[in-house]
Amino acid sequence: MLKINLEKDFLSEEEISFFEEAFRKCARRIVLATTLAGCGHPGGSLSSLSLLLMVYAIAEIDPKNPRKEPRDRVVISHGHISPGVYSVLCEYGFFPEEPFLMEFRRAGSAFGGHVEQSVPGVEWNTGNLGQGLSAACGMAKALKLKGFPNWVFCLMGDGEQQKGQVIEARRWAVKFGLDNLITLIDYNKLQIGGNIREVMPQNIKEEILATSWNIIEIDGHNFQEIYQALRKALRKEVPHPDKPTAILAHTIMGKGISFMENDPKWHGAALPDELAKKALEELGFDPQELDYLKEKRKSYPISFPHQPHDPLPVEIEPADPNIYPPEKKTDCRSAYGKALLNLALKNNLPGKPPKILGLTCDLEGSVKMTDFKKHSPQAFFESGIQEHHTASVAGALSKEGFLVFFSTFGVFGIDEVYNQLRINSLNKTALKVVCTHLGADVGEDGPTHQCLDYLGVISNIPDFEIYMPADPNQTDHIIRTIAQRPGNIFVGMGRSKLPIVTKEDGSPFFDENYKFEPGKADWIRKGSDGVIITYGNMVPYAISAFNILKEKGYTVSLLNVASIRPFPEEDILKASELENILVVEDHYVYTGLGMKIAAFYGLKGIKVKLKLLGHKEPSSSGKPADLFKIAGLDPESIAASFEKLING
Repeated sequence: MLKINLEKDFLSEEEISFFEEAFRKCARRIVLATTLAGCGHPGGSLSSLSLLLMVYAIAEIDPKNPRKEPRDRVVISHGHISPGVYSVLCEYGFFPEEPFLMEFRRAGSAFGGHVEQSVPGVEWNTGNLGQGLSAACGMAKALKLKGFPNWVFCLMGDGEQQKGQVIEARRWAVKFGLDNLITLIDYNKLQIGGNIREVMPQNIKEEILATSWNIIEIDGHNFQEIYQALRKALRKEVPHPDKPTAILAHTIMGKGISFMENDPKWHGAALPDELAKKALEELGFDPQELDYLKEKRKSYPISFPHQPHDPLPVEIEPADPNIYPPEKKTDCRSAYGKALLNLALKNNLPGKPPKILGLTCDLEGSVKMTDFKKHSPQAFFESGIQEHHTASVAGALSKEGFLVFFSTFGVFGIDEVYNQLRINSLNKTALKVVCTHLGADVGEDGPTHQCLDYLGVISNIPDFEIYMPADPNQTDHIIRTIAQRPGNIFVGMGRSKLPIVTKEDGSPFFDENYKFEPGKADWIRKGSDGVIITYGNMVPYAISAFNILKEKGYTVSLLNVASIRPFPEEDILKASELENILVVEDHYVYTGLGMKIAAFYGLKGIKVKLKLLGHKEPSSSGKPADLFKIAGLDPESIAASFEKLING
């Protein structure tokens, strides 16, 4: 693998010859891989190829130990150019050629159709355009927080500059001083629909300058110009050395193969066999090789090992619990803010890199992150009204050995950024998403802000644990618990102040002796006539209903399911023994906990009398108590529904 010395003013003729020959060999692999697979994206792979060859030659990454710390990072935002990326990584010794050509785009293979971290040298799974720069921002900020002098290179397509998240990322990079970030844009001026100016007119250069980046324009196929541009950026020989740099590289779709050049058809279509052979001939290779490899691929086993890409570990010192007395009425979000501060007091120490990071989107006060910000200003990132970018950058940061909390309202932190969280999950992030203002409990803000679908949405991302605290005390226990747990976790809560959940003797139920256990539910009350199952801000309403039923002579159990995932199977099975089950939730009734319980019983063939209470349609603007009454979620309606369940 050729390593470039940036002290040199110019590439030598020998170095340019090396890159030209490497281009030819990699172009061969691009043609073979896509034609053998019968699909793929050869056009953009060829237009980006010169950039890829130079970046990986300059980047400080060890092919024999590609996850070594510290290292430079290369993020491929337009992940469909995987044939080009894999070809270059193969050229530079990250893995052999044969498994790439034989396994590309096959079921179970590490060599996916869009770049994946299972391949050595790939830092982030991409493909949904516009998200890669956000991930690169997270990596660049992580390097700075750790005090590493490394760089992040983000390669992008020109079409994805149309995405709003790209501009969000550019602004964030400037605000947070990411002068260690370089993006290279493959400006081939074509996308699936044709010329990018016809698909969506855009002044890319002017937009980049408007977000205060440095910009360098080059011929993206001239190796000398690519080298010179990267050298200027890396040596900070740019107008604003304290800001990131964009290299706008003018390129040609399908570069190097005459009949593919400037033809958008080849953006996402493999060459048929005869044209592939013609391309191989143009490149100076034996066209009959295709037939040999095609036959070999038929019986070639999927064998290349997937590279592990778990998040870097972070050791968190546990915080002491805050126990709120029965007379204290506060909101769960305030308890979250206090718990977060206490964790920071133990872990974000003066003179050392912070262990805990917090991000929000213009809602610092509402999600109660102000005290955390005051204690750890260097670890707090106010990202503005840029939820899409913030979800992605938070996910990338969470892989870098930090405990990362991303907090905003439910409609913004779940509904609005579902795809960003889904991509985070595919990248095996370890993000803690803590959302406030869930459900009709938001009240007067109205249906646009009443997130009534949170469980239905987040449940579709299989690795997210889901927790819904019943009061401030349980909130404190849950936040301290998730600080010690790996992986992606969602914690949700409403806006309103809640009474402290108590035992029947009046003492706090979630006291200093309580231990929150994922996969376990809490039996708040015990009775034999049936069970009311609920969670979150509905727990006090259910307790009031319990008292109404008690006055009428019923003995009812109350089961608080704060752990939605992992699902408390043992407790739900135990509840079925009481036969009469009423599920109460501030959520759409058909996509919430009730339906999970119904499916659980149905799949196990367990017969119970089950009734589900929740919202059947969007709520309106109004006081939460009034909205709950309209939906049949007030204590009197809950009690009446339970009576009807028993006697009906």
